Amino acid sequence: MAATLPASPYDNKNMERSDPMDRPPEERRSSPWIDKVFSAAAHGAALLTLALLVGIIGSLVAGAWPAISKYGLSFLWRSEWDPVQENFGGLVMIYGTLMTSFIALLIAVPVSFGVALFLTELSPNWLRRPLGVAVELLAAVPSIVYGMWGLLVFSPVLSTYVQQPLQKLLVNVPVLRELVSGAPVGIGILSAGIILAIMIIPFIASVMRDVFEITPAMLKESAYALGSTTWEVVFKIVLPYTKTGVIGGIMLGLGRAIGETMAVTFVIGNFNQLNSLSLFEAANSITSALANEFAEAGEGLHQASLIYLGLVLFFITFVILSLSKLLLARLRKNEGSRS
Repeated sequence: MAATLPASPYDNKNMERSDPMDRPPEERRSSPWIDKVFSAAAHGAALLTLALLVGIIGSLVAGAWPAISKYGLSFLWRSEWDPVQENFGGLVMIYGTLMTSFIALLIAVPVSFGVALFLTELSPNWLRRPLGVAVELLAAVPSIVYGMWGLLVFSPVLSTYVQQPLQKLLVNVPVLRELVSGAPVGIGILSAGIILAIMIIPFIASVMRDVFEITPAMLKESAYALGSTTWEVVFKIVLPYTKTGVIGGIMLGLGRAIGETMAVTFVIGNFNQLNSLSLFEAANSITSALANEFAEAGEGLHQASLIYLGLVLFFITFVILSLSKLLLARLRKNEGSRS
């Protein structure tokens, strides 16, 4: 008895495939107009983003042009800020922005690393989830609440238990006493930097925790099996494997610190003079100056100078983002060459 052959997927007449899913992707016809609409929407979103970026830069340059044409780059190192005499310089605001952000990172990075390390390696299971949720909830607190808390609660504590003892302790130290000079009132660059650190700790810690958790368990278990301690596993296994993500989290926190407005406005002192380099002195930041003065500045050189400050802040953010991208690209290149 002759065996019955299975039905061929091809039509004997025209030798075409009978099942559309067996056809190559280029031969399928799923809904070409939907693909065209989706492609046009994606291209439009990308072009819209670029157009918004160019528009923002153009509007900032146009608004700041009177100040740019009068001061040029000397605006960056001029310390005078006198709206009455229409004499403006951005050094005080730029210094306050960079210094408070530096203090915030100096405090927040090691604390965030410790929080992420505890949550991923040392915390018991019953505490890990509640503590992780608490850290994430800190990121949801409005910045103005941080500012009010810093002004009403934290500043008196800082003045009584930190600034006054430090001044007494360092009164005879030639260099350090200059950093703690001034009235210990709890308001100034140090206070603003600490408040910013508290604000960005949840962001950096959350990113670090997430990247620490993606480290393959086999690598860590192998290191423990060879006798490595938790400290050695973290610094020789976890950190090298996740260093790009860690740097990305730090850059995220730095971006939040540089652009913060309300919390800094409450505790930095809003003082437009740079009398000394003391961390206890009242100062000002770019965002705080814009929040305080832009509504009262009429059209003219004062408003143009404030917009110039906004342009400088945009440039600082762009430089920091570019440097972080270059650093991440260098790290990836080194990892590729080692592999």
